[in-house]
Amino acid sequence: MVLVSGANGAGKTNLLEALHVGTQGFSPRARSDAQIVRFGSESARVQIAGSRAGAPLAADVRLHAAGSRRASLNGSTLRSPEQLRHELQTLVFTPDRLAVVKGGPAARRAYLDRSVGRLFPTRAPLGVEYAAAIAQRNAALRRAQAGSSSRDAIVPWTEAAAELGAALVAARREALELLSAPFAECTTALGLAGATLAYDGEPASVAELEARLEQDLERGTTGLGPHLHDVGIEADGRELRNYGSQGEQRIAVLGLVLGEARTLAERTGAAPLVLLDDVLSELDEDRRRALAQLISGEGQTIVTTTSAAAFPFEPGQSLVVKPGEVRTA
Repeated sequence: MVLVSGANGAGKTNLLEALHVGTQGFSPRARSDAQIVRFGSESARVQIAGSRAGAPLAADVRLHAAGSRRASLNGSTLRSPEQLRHELQTLVFTPDRLAVVKGGPAARRAYLDRSVGRLFPTRAPLGVEYAAAIAQRNAALRRAQAGSSSRDAIVPWTEAAAELGAALVAARREALELLSAPFAECTTALGLAGATLAYDGEPASVAELEARLEQDLERGTTGLGPHLHDVGIEADGRELRNYGSQGEQRIAVLGLVLGEARTLAERTGAAPLVLLDDVLSELDEDRRRALAQLISGEGQTIVTTTSAAAFPFEPGQSLVVKPGEVRTA
């Protein structure tokens, strides 16, 4: 476990962002490379060296403020930097990830679909493929309503949406089944008892989609399917989105990250890299101690904090960040 301390604005989050870019090929918070590259510079580079399940690895990601990024893994150029996420596993907690609990259903669906991709790599494209089918069906609905196309053009996309939707729902449910027990264990250890995950929604069949065709034509959108589903995150029957405190919501997101880390380690034999940004600031002493125990096992976890004294155990490595500098404490 690595503890990274430093004053606010010193660059701790930038360090974690660089690790995420170097292992996943993209930033967890920035939408464009121009937002990642240092202001006034044209390019940036992240090089990562380490090991996975005992085998050495080296990743290299190059970014350009006005161009595309490139990446390589163990010396081999990748078709896309995002391929790194299929080779290396990295999980991240940042304060803005509370949106997974306190935000709308779209945030929870997106988080679950990323988990599906990590847990079942061969099913990773399902979310994108289903979204594309829905987009095509919606376009066909609007063309038919405008009279520029026949209703027959909707049929293939109805069938594709039903087939891909059923596969996506099955994958989501299977992922939640794997995550539920470790999520409950981690949240209980952190002081949130009775926490549960549940999938809210049923796949839409061809017959069900056809039965509401008139409504869909009127609105120009598909009104059934997993693009409208939600994930229930509760504690003792309370929906944490509306009835959980900020502290409980924070623990729930931590439970998701740490529970998935355990699940991935068990399924793949290689623990993922876990990045925890500013995770200690709203935890009391008992919960900090519980968190330290949860992350003290195998694998590498990197925790940032403004005060090294806030972490109750002796870390495996302690780093201090100052503007433009990272050094051993």
